[in-house]
Amino acid sequence: MRTGIKTLTFVVGTGRSGSTALSQVLRLHPDVLSLNELYSCIDGPPALSGQPLTGPEFWRCLREPMEVFDAMVRSGTPLPEFIYNRHPEWRYSAQTTGIPAISMMALPHLTDDPDALLDALEPEVRSWPERPAPQQWHALFGALAWRIGGREAAVERSGYSLHRVGLLRELFPEARFVHLYRDGPDCALSMSRHNGYRMIALLREIVRRSGVESASELTDDHIKQLPDDLAPLLSPQYDPALVLDREMPVPDFGTLWSDLICEGVEQLSAIPAEQRTTLSYERLLDAPRQELARVADFIGVQPIAEWLKEGDELLDGTGRRNSALRLPERVLTALRANCERGAAALGVAGADTASSQGS
Repeated sequence: MRTGIKTLTFVVGTGRSGSTALSQVLRLHPDVLSLNELYSCIDGPPALSGQPLTGPEFWRCLREPMEVFDAMVRSGTPLPEFIYNRHPEWRYSAQTTGIPAISMMALPHLTDDPDALLDALEPEVRSWPERPAPQQWHALFGALAWRIGGREAAVERSGYSLHRVGLLRELFPEARFVHLYRDGPDCALSMSRHNGYRMIALLREIVRRSGVESASELTDDHIKQLPDDLAPLLSPQYDPALVLDREMPVPDFGTLWSDLICEGVEQLSAIPAEQRTTLSYERLLDAPRQELARVADFIGVQPIAEWLKEGDELLDGTGRRNSALRLPERVLTALRANCERGAAALGVAGADTASSQGS
């Protein structure tokens, strides 16, 4: 088993906070295995559990398409973060074969030929012995790191991930966590314009109406009782207008942002201070070299001067700040009110992690 990875770090957040750009910067570091949106595509048991999995069982978790993402592609509402579906010359298709989960965003982030990398991984992963899923993940990180040139630090970054902190901590107790966050009203406004977060808000509404804990618990009876503008969203293909044209008030996304922040900060508070830090999106844009150097030190790699220069150039001009200030005053006031809970929680989190920020 190739286990060259010395540290494992999760960059977590609400999403719409500059995390995609951060993954692009991390990918440039010669010692970092940048795992882009890996656990957005493979987000539940048995893969994310402590149960034993054989090599073939683990491979099935990596290989099986994520139905909700393929449905978004088929319905004309793909996320801008999706990479694989933009390349019709590649082997798999949401319309026919389904896109392997690990291929949607993770493998194309590492290579220009994700099909070849998938093919190379298959016999190796399928040959692995039965062992707890976290051990299979560590083996996968080592295999990927070896195949792209030997990396020492694995960094998994999924935009919509704060709710998963407790689970990741349980499965990977040695892992480090970087909480990347953004100004609440700006983040919520960005969510309101994003296909994925509009879908997340709608799925949360479906779960709430159905009285279950998660979408995985929905049954056919639950779906039959949903209104006509919600039930189709659970089908293999739906009218994109149900997501794109629906009236969804911006302040409601402030509530979503606060919910996610409060849940995530509570889970992060249970992690030892030396294993967690925070990263402000606005601060990253203002002082990219300083903040990238701090992140490099935290995840266990050297802040190489050339890498800091490349990261500075990549981040330059990518940020949008104070976009919420252009909203009508009535909407902005309601949005700010709905973000107050999250902002208060972030204030507590900032105090909790002050020592690790300076590390």
